[in-house]
Parts: sequence; structure tokens; C-alpha cells
Amino acid sequence: MIERIWSGKSWLYLLLLPLSWLYGAITWLIRTSYTLGLRSSWRAPVPVIIVGNLTAGGNGKTPVVIWLVEHLQSRGYHVGVVSRGYGGKSDVYPLLLSNEITTAQAGDEPVLIFQRTGAPVAVSPTRSEAVKALLKNHKLDFIITDDGLQHYALQRDFELVVIDGVRRFGNGWWLPAGPMRERAGRLHSVDAVITNGGVAATGEIPMQLVAREAVNLVTGERLSAQQLRHVVAMAGIGHPPRFFATLKQLGIEPKNEYAFADHQDYSLAQLSPLTSGPQILLMTEKDAVKCRAFAQPNWWYLPVDAQLPLDQAEQLLLKIQALSRHSS
Repeated sequence: MIERIWSGKSWLYLLLLPLSWLYGAITWLIRTSYTLGLRSSWRAPVPVIIVGNLTAGGNGKTPVVIWLVEHLQSRGYHVGVVSRGYGGKSDVYPLLLSNEITTAQAGDEPVLIFQRTGAPVAVSPTRSEAVKALLKNHKLDFIITDDGLQHYALQRDFELVVIDGVRRFGNGWWLPAGPMRERAGRLHSVDAVITNGGVAATGEIPMQLVAREAVNLVTGERLSAQQLRHVVAMAGIGHPPRFFATLKQLGIEPKNEYAFADHQDYSLAQLSPLTSGPQILLMTEKDAVKCRAFAQPNWWYLPVDAQLPLDQAEQLLLKIQALSRHSS
């Protein structure tokens, strides 16, 4: 239902407009209070790159963070990542990730980024505290924040917004009548826009999510996704239909598709009944980081990588590199 409302296919958004106006007024007041210096913000001693979005729901933001970390690492830079840690709850903040930290403590996205990139990752509701914790323990050239475009208490040197190229901005209204955290005009003040799928508008950088080989959660075996048979698909991400569409593009027709809430925790008792006989359970990598402790031999996940046009990717990276004191 919420997808129909946000996409403009249902008139019920009209009933929610008063709440949207209130949301818009509050967000404007918060941003203006920082702009006018009425509220204090903190500047890190190293460049801070925000990877955020204007809408609620999955836009492909985390794959962009991973892409950016890996490319900067390949050029010799030391990069740290901070996150709010949605879906996790820790007794202590800021929380520095290690191999012992679970998704229940840190949230699924920070754990995924940590495992994929090996970069230092810190989680805190107050992102400046996460940055300070990273800098206390690591010598870093850049800090990348996973989300946080609207977290103005942390000053930033570069703002990168990720857009879902298919859904774009829906009906264009603020939450809860629409999907917007900020109105589309905010794009005029950011440094770069990446559009995931669909058709990129003028000035936007097109991106595709490209599937890797499927990975078995228990054995680590890798297979081409097309080699998997009797697939049952599940996804607990911001926009599950994107994962199911990816499978179909690979020629995989799942026997069943199960969509779960974003950041949802799982249990063996919950997931085991989804398959029977020779069927395998195929999930996203974001789901897999929450299931490793009780994974079954027939569970697989499909990693994806962000892919940008080479020339535009190079231009983006050069702009970011220019912010570093160690830029060569």
C-alpha cells in the first residue's frame, strides 16, 4: 500500500499531507538553524564524504559506499566509514567494528561494508563521535558516511546523492505522504548525483548493480547464478523487487519470492520453512550477514557491485581525491 501511495497511484496521500507539511517544516527549520549558525556543527580534520539520498527506502546507497571505499583504497588512500547503524543496538557508542561485532549490535549495512572492504567502520547515532573514534584509532585520509545527508551536525566536504532511477522521487511529497526526506531541489546544492538503474537525467552519473557469482553461506563455494536450480528468493532490503528483478535478468525464475522488511532480523525457525526438498534459498548479501550464525547448506547469497561509466567514475574520483592533503 505504501508503495502505491508514494508512487502517486493512490489518492490516499492526500490524507497524509498535513503530516508531510509538518515534516517539511521541521526539516527546513533544522537545516536553517545550522546554516545560520544557531546550532553548532563539527568539522573533522580530514575530508568527509556523504553518501546519502533524498528518499526513504533502498536506492543502492551501500553498494556506492563500497565502490567508493574500494576505489580509493586501490589508489593508496586510507578510508574509514561511519554509519548510524540502523537495525542494530549497542550498549556502548561509538562502536568500532571487528570480526566479533554482530549485526544485532551494529546493524546489517555497517557489517556488510566492513566485511567487503576491510575498512575501519564505526557506528554511532552521533556521527561526529563515530568519526572521532575512527581518527583516534586509525590514520585516515577520508571519512565516508553511509547515509547522513540530513545529519547537519557533521560538516561535510562532498555530498553525493544516490537516486533510484526507476522510482525517482515518487509523488514528490515529504514523508509520510511521499518518500521524500528533502525535496528534489536539494539536488542543486550537492556535489554529485548517481542514478541507480533507469535513465539518468542530465548531469547525473548512471549506475548499474552487477551481480557477482553466488556464494554458499556455509561452504563459501561460488557458482554462476545461472547454475543454481530450484531457487526460492528472499530479500529484506529497502526495495525487494529490485533483487527479484535482478534474478530474472540473470534468467532465474524463483519458485517463490519472499519480501521482508528492511533491517529485519532473522531466525532459523523463520527461514527454514521457506524451502523444501532440493530447493535452495537465495538471498541478498545484506541478508546473508545476518544469517551466517545459523546458515544451512542450501542457503546462498548473491553479491552485487556498483558499476559506473569509466570516464564519469574517474572524474568523480579525481574530484574527491583533490580534497585530500595527500592527493597526488
